[in-house]
Amino acid sequence: MFGKKKTIPQIDKEQLALIKYAEKRIKQKRRVYVHFVVFLIGAVFLILANTVLGIGKDFTIAGLDWFVIAIVIWLAFFIYHFVSVFITHKFMGKDWEDQQRETLVAKQKERIEKIKQQLLKEETEIAKTEVFNDTLIEQTPTEKKKTERTIIVAAGDDNAIGKDNDLIWHLSDDLKRFKSLTNGHCIIMGRKTFESFPKPLPNRTHIVITRQNNYKAPDGIIVVNNMEDALDAARNDKQPFIIGGGEIYKQSMGLADRIEITRVHHKFPDADTYFPEIDMSKWKETARKEHSKDDKHEFSFTFLTYVRK
Repeated sequence: MFGKKKTIPQIDKEQLALIKYAEKRIKQKRRVYVHFVVFLIGAVFLILANTVLGIGKDFTIAGLDWFVIAIVIWLAFFIYHFVSVFITHKFMGKDWEDQQRETLVAKQKERIEKIKQQLLKEETEIAKTEVFNDTLIEQTPTEKKKTERTIIVAAGDDNAIGKDNDLIWHLSDDLKRFKSLTNGHCIIMGRKTFESFPKPLPNRTHIVITRQNNYKAPDGIIVVNNMEDALDAARNDKQPFIIGGGEIYKQSMGLADRIEITRVHHKFPDADTYFPEIDMSKWKETARKEHSKDDKHEFSFTFLTYVRK
């Protein structure tokens, strides 16, 4: 729809024809003028030859002196050329040539100006289209990227996240936060993390990544073989969550837009699974909420939010 071809007026053939015609007329009228001069000189010569030199005084045609006949003929040519040159075509030598060329140039300039105006109008339309296309290009990444991929994790001060495919702490408020954030969204996880659940979590779409081609999962569970397919399966979710385990976190660190981390303020030397180190040159902290340990929480912790720079 934007590539419709527009016809630009052609001037070469028409202007060339006008120029050739003008040059032809100039040559024609120049020849007429030369003929006129020759005839005029010839008439003067006849007069001088007859009156001064006496040539042809005794020669007659049909009783008329040949000189009279010659003068009449030359006079006829003189009158014809006079009318043709000075009256009909108003031929005045080089001035007339210049006038003809100036007239032609003026017409050509006028036509070129009209073409320029038309081209300017077309270029303006094209520019508008290009701006529109540029806007589309600028918007495309945002429009295509309809999701904010979010990693959600609880990790100790040493980045420990679990042992024997299970959590190594129980923090009530952390579980509530996990439920609140992920409710109604897709949750992406590895097979072992999924199998650690007593049953699928309610009101969430489970996407399980496994290398097993024949993995059997309960109805409603989406099974894929890699992270790319998992993200594609969650493309209609504005904020899919990546919930672990350790290998899945490693694969997703370069793909995520946001990290929601519960930093548990303790070190766990017995852990066997760890969260990747957060590179602060790539991430920016945007939210922080501290929570002290109490009767329901064995460890103090902080809810932290990071977004990619």
